[in-house]
Amino acid sequence: MRLMLRFTIPVAKGNAAAADGALGAAIEALIEQVEPAAAYFTLEQGKRAGMVIFEESDQARLTTINEPLFAQLDAAIEIAPVLTLEDPRRGLGRAMP
Repeated sequence: MRLMLRFTIPVAKGNAAAADGALGAAIEALIEQVEPAAAYFTLEQGKRAGMVIFEESDQARLTTINEPLFAQLDAAIEIAPVLTLEDPRRGLGRAMP
């Protein structure tokens, strides 16, 4: 299943993690673990934020994906299934614009 993991990192924790190298290490570890189709990094309500799109077939792995972000960065995380344009076309059995 294709998933989108969205996260935000509190400013103070993000500043400390950027200063000591933990921020970059945590992001690199996430990218290495999930091998995303896409990854975007931005700001959300003044906090560091990111969105990572990846495939996962084993729900139990979500714990190993989430926990380092919680523990190392105090990240708030949301995970949701996402569709490409082709997915609803196939699901609806007809062409969409």
